[in-house]
Amino acid sequence: MPAIPSLGGLRGRGNSRAKASLERPIPVPLSAYVVDCAVYVDGKRLPGRWTHAEAIREVRKRHAGFVWIGLHEPDSDQIQGIADTFGLHELAVEDALEAHQRPKLERYDDTLFLVLKTVRYVEHQSPTTANEIVETGELMVFLGRDFVITVRHGNHSGLARLRRDLDDDPERLALGAAAVVHAIADHVVDHYLEVTSRIEADIDEIEAQVFAPRSSVSAEQIYLMKREVLELRRAVVPLATPVSRLAEGYTRLVPDEVRSYFRDVADHLATVSERVAAFDELLSTLVDATVAKISLQQNTDMRKITAWAAIITVPTMVAGIYGMNFDYMPELHWQFGYPIVVTIILAICLLLYRIFRKNGWL
Repeated sequence: MPAIPSLGGLRGRGNSRAKASLERPIPVPLSAYVVDCAVYVDGKRLPGRWTHAEAIREVRKRHAGFVWIGLHEPDSDQIQGIADTFGLHELAVEDALEAHQRPKLERYDDTLFLVLKTVRYVEHQSPTTANEIVETGELMVFLGRDFVITVRHGNHSGLARLRRDLDDDPERLALGAAAVVHAIADHVVDHYLEVTSRIEADIDEIEAQVFAPRSSVSAEQIYLMKREVLELRRAVVPLATPVSRLAEGYTRLVPDEVRSYFRDVADHLATVSERVAAFDELLSTLVDATVAKISLQQNTDMRKITAWAAIITVPTMVAGIYGMNFDYMPELHWQFGYPIVVTIILAICLLLYRIFRKNGWL
């Protein structure tokens, strides 16, 4: 699809038709990287499809409302026109283009830049055979006085459903662009809660198998789960500081009415952080239990091997003695020598077997 033209490109046309196109919204095809571009006034979405330049022009002409633009994995050329139109800082734009950012909150003049990690639970038959349990993505949010721009990386972090829910709640959107940021943060943290609940069930299953007799859970499988929990922890723990700052009045871009909602998000995030920390401690305990169980099993196997080796030593020793090539040996030519020697060997072996069995070695 063709890219959305910038405001400067439209101004460059000297004919009256181009000027008239700036005065009213016209249907334009959204590009592959622009998921949606909408104008909200008094909490209600204005009809029509907008370019980013037309949208911000309409809002600033009305002196009311805000623009919400959703982008999906744009490149530098695709986002540059939007960055120029909305005055986004080049360092924030660079961070928005690069994935693998740490959750953070930064302020550039009159714009906030928020980075959130999104998570998705990967369905699997059993946690002991899965190669991946948690999939992460990233969601960057630019917040200005009259605009919200979201840039997401990954295929599981879509906001289409959230946008529809907000469209049905004009009272919430009437609070301004900061209400959208809160809804996004709340949406992400709610997914954290969902994922931690699913992981908790997986850890309970692993724990039951670890302490079950003759279980086949290995330490490597638990380390895999621990690695997935660590990935979740990297998404959750660093987000606590940005959310707390938004709840404590870090910027006037977030009004008091919205700051109270961020406190609820901070509480939910604290719950998730506590769960993740508990998961990490429990998995460490399960690793220690598994290693101890393996060591105990190895000791048991060594006792059995030692016991059978002691039993086998008796006939081996007697056979070795009578295998020596000497002409004069006791009872060598006696007709009852062979059955008596075999009987003695069997008796000694049986006695050793009973002793080892009684002591739990066999």
